[in-house]
Amino acid sequence: MPVRADQLPEPAVPSPPPGLVTVGRFDQRPGYSVSRPGGADSWLFVWTTGGEGRLAQGAAETRASAGDLVVLGPDLPHHYAVAPGARHWAFWWVHCQARPAWTEWLRPYALGDRLYAVTPVADGVRGRLESAFRRMLADARWTGAGAPPEREPETESEGKPEAELDGEPEDHRVAVAHGTAARELTLCSLESVVLLATATARGEPDRSGLDVRIRQAEALIAADPGAPHTVESLATGVSLSASRFAHLFTQQLGLSPMRALLAARLLHSARLLEATDLPVERVAAASGFSSPFHFNRVFRQRYGAPPGAYRAGLRH
Repeated sequence: MPVRADQLPEPAVPSPPPGLVTVGRFDQRPGYSVSRPGGADSWLFVWTTGGEGRLAQGAAETRASAGDLVVLGPDLPHHYAVAPGARHWAFWWVHCQARPAWTEWLRPYALGDRLYAVTPVADGVRGRLESAFRRMLADARWTGAGAPPEREPETESEGKPEAELDGEPEDHRVAVAHGTAARELTLCSLESVVLLATATARGEPDRSGLDVRIRQAEALIAADPGAPHTVESLATGVSLSASRFAHLFTQQLGLSPMRALLAARLLHSARLLEATDLPVERVAAASGFSSPFHFNRVFRQRYGAPPGAYRAGLRH
């Protein structure tokens, strides 16, 4: 019977303080184990490159081998260790606050209790993910003087077969992004990791049965959420009557076209608040909201804070 993460013994290993962006690479041997009965204040992203690990959070758990991205959300007891029977566990990890878009991309891979297993990521993008993590480590170490390095160099032990790793020292590299530029560069690289992994993992829900016209409508919404879309205009764009389009869209996606449009607009507005200094009123208009009061209300319902406070919280 699996051990629940909230039943694991002390001592607890502290997590990085909230607000920091911390990135590292470990190659651990059997016996390595981290328990946090109180969970962490930040999200933890773990990309396995070799060996195997076991991760548990709340009542959910998973094993991770090369090519697996596992994500643990905050505030729940968790535990991770070299998997029983594995000779080692090599992995990249990042502690940070997740951007709102990431939870939308990760949702199809939820195992429960904010544990997400994106597995296995397609072979064709693993090199890009590895490069992204090396770039994160280099960017996190950048002090702002001169140009940041292109990427972190490889160590001698990386890339060797497991049979050649016996007796070699553990590979530990950790960096904390202190400056604003270093943090943003690191988060941008992590965002590319999450997007590439969730878009290419073979475990992604099968959408092959989705009507091509509904896919086209989704693309129309995603391409420009702020446009004055209506059920009629979207239906016309995919050559369907409004009633037939609304029925198909709701039947196949589980929400109405206007609910999907609202979700896309809120996500778009959150990204503008994160990445720009546009006034809240302009963010609302650029995201398709004609009334700032309506925007404020629905944004608070979705993200738990009004737009201005949401932006201030991210920057704090």
